[in-house]
Amino acid sequence: MDEPADGPAPRPATDPGGFERAVRDLTAEIAELQADRADRHLLDLATGILVAQLAAPPSVAAGHLSRLAASTGVSAPDVAADIVNAAAGVTVAEGHPAPARRLRRTDAAVGAAADVGQAAAALLEGGLSHLGVEAVWLWRRTTTDCLELTAHSGGNALQAVHWQWLPAHMDGALRAALDTGEPGWLPDGPPPGQPLPGAVPEAGRAVLPLRDQGAVVGVLLAAWPGPVAFDPPLRRAVEAVADTAARVMDAAPDPQGFGGLLTLRVLLDCVADAALVLSRTEEPAGHAWIVAHANPAAARQLGVVPRPVGRSLAEVLPPHSADLLRLVDEARTAAAPRRVERLADQGTGAVVDVRALPVGPERAVVLWHTSDDPGLMLPRVLGRLDHLALFEDDLVSGVSEWSERAYSIFGMERGAPGVPLRDLMSRTHRDDKGQLAELLESLTVRQEGAHALVRVVRDDGGMRHVRISAEPLLKGGITVAVTGVFQDVSAQHRTEMALGATYDELTAAHAQAAVRHQFVLQLQKAILPEVPESVLLPGLVVSARYRPAAQEYRVGGDWYDVLPLPDDRVMLAVGDIAGHGVRAATTMVAVRNALRGLAFTGAPAGQLMGWLNGVASADPQHSTATAVCAHYEPREGVLRWSSAGHLPLILLREGRAVLLETPRDLLLGAVRAVEYTETVTPLRPGDLLVLYTDGLVERRHGSLDDGVERLRRAVEGAERPGLDEMADLLLSEVRGDTDDDTSLVLVRVLP
Repeated sequence: MDEPADGPAPRPATDPGGFERAVRDLTAEIAELQADRADRHLLDLATGILVAQLAAPPSVAAGHLSRLAASTGVSAPDVAADIVNAAAGVTVAEGHPAPARRLRRTDAAVGAAADVGQAAAALLEGGLSHLGVEAVWLWRRTTTDCLELTAHSGGNALQAVHWQWLPAHMDGALRAALDTGEPGWLPDGPPPGQPLPGAVPEAGRAVLPLRDQGAVVGVLLAAWPGPVAFDPPLRRAVEAVADTAARVMDAAPDPQGFGGLLTLRVLLDCVADAALVLSRTEEPAGHAWIVAHANPAAARQLGVVPRPVGRSLAEVLPPHSADLLRLVDEARTAAAPRRVERLADQGTGAVVDVRALPVGPERAVVLWHTSDDPGLMLPRVLGRLDHLALFEDDLVSGVSEWSERAYSIFGMERGAPGVPLRDLMSRTHRDDKGQLAELLESLTVRQEGAHALVRVVRDDGGMRHVRISAEPLLKGGITVAVTGVFQDVSAQHRTEMALGATYDELTAAHAQAAVRHQFVLQLQKAILPEVPESVLLPGLVVSARYRPAAQEYRVGGDWYDVLPLPDDRVMLAVGDIAGHGVRAATTMVAVRNALRGLAFTGAPAGQLMGWLNGVASADPQHSTATAVCAHYEPREGVLRWSSAGHLPLILLREGRAVLLETPRDLLLGAVRAVEYTETVTPLRPGDLLVLYTDGLVERRHGSLDDGVERLRRAVEGAERPGLDEMADLLLSEVRGDTDDDTSLVLVRVLP
């Protein structure tokens, strides 16, 4: 078609700047959507927790979360982070919730990431950039113990290509963290000759191991733009991010199948036999088998070979490699384990009881013993000892094999057939037949190891005291054989009986004491963590002490709590569950945790006590408790508090201590529905408030009123500028004599 006479039609003018703006706008929109997705993930998680805690529908729980955010002036994602952290038991520094919130939001962003690149970027932006980190690199451990770059953010693309793959024999900070599981702190960069990714060589770097189910599965490198002073707070902050960083691996595919190798490695590390995991690789001259993992037993036996992982089987076991490779190929061809009794001694010690197991198309496991293995020498050593003899009964064939010493114990001619355990009944003293029958029942019915001491009547008329210790050998859930030891203890029978009984009793008592002691320590630490120094809170400085019961293992129900709330109020509480022991402690845990959760509703102290009474009443064990709950409001300078039958608070003002009158409200758990009185007490700067439990003042031959008066006088005389010093002084000067545990909380009002 001919064009018009005046030329072609004009085209729209291009706008290069408009295209760039569109790209920037779309990028920003995508970033906002990603952030919103992470926040939504966190909000949904917190809503689910509130559904469980409040027993409310999801819509009500979501509305409650929104109201909490509005009333506290904290963003909804931050409130959600606090809720999730509290449910997960994360310890948050008093008055400093920001680090825990940031880490939780970073974890949510990593979990919501669509790919590994987004996950790494979220890790850097949310978890590390505020610490000054400009780039983060993550490597995954491969099946051959190499390091493969999984993700990076903020780094140079050219460096990413250069550091894509690190072989197993390469030394440096990355390999050290992988092998030792310990972090590396490089304030002025890596040592000469051991480079690492980063902007400049002298820039600070942190290298941290990444763990999955306790095993080191990768390494994280955080790089700063310049030198860094790694003080303890900075180290703790970076290490906290490492747990979240391990989740970045979840966003990346694992072509090496490391998850399967991890399980195999953990299993083989528990095996006493020497074991190697082999991976098949293709080479120009054919395939080769590379060591992917050596368990501790194999590492000891291959001590002359530095770092066997990543080396070929010919390098690790050169004298036996040909025989081992043949055995591995046979196992793969037959798709079944293969075993040989012994590989010839090539001057390095014989390899015995060798087994090859195929594990998938490209992997195999080799297990073996050596001729100098102490475990194989044990039967020979036992055979040379007087009064000890080995035996093994085959319950299928009925044949019993005895070592030579067994014949002399039973007075039988050497070479005669061994007597199975069940046939020893005719040779056993009539009063001991029950012990032998019980031993047989343990081995064959209960299928567990056991021992018995019986008197054996010999053919020559003599009698021997014989201790029989045995273990069942199982196959398909059936006892097919019994193996054990005969011990002739005739000469020292009387002494053995006395010493054995004493030793068994002492051992059992020691074990029980150790278990109870450990249980009590863990329980007390979990319930009332130590607060060695005073804590600064809005308008207050607080010092708290807990003294366990004087009698060992007597767990009590005393507790205390000091909790800053989102609206700048501070909740103070002490309580005492009736009784002692695990029952009192578990009830105390339920009551204390319930109060901590209910405190975030913003309800006043009286209403909290009413709810807490409902919790105590609903307890199936139905224990009663005394408690006092108070809210200090720094803006108004007042204390709003409520008491459930607890001892009076003590107020020290200008050198004079007075008792705050306590409402006569019922104990927690006494009646299901109770309304608790709330008292308002104005406080002044410099005032000191004392909360305590009866273990501090109670005496067997005195009234509680006398004990409280004694404490009041001690508070007047023990006033110190240092709150921690005063708390320790009161605990040392005022002591009850009922062996009860004690909680003490001192609160000083700041200007």
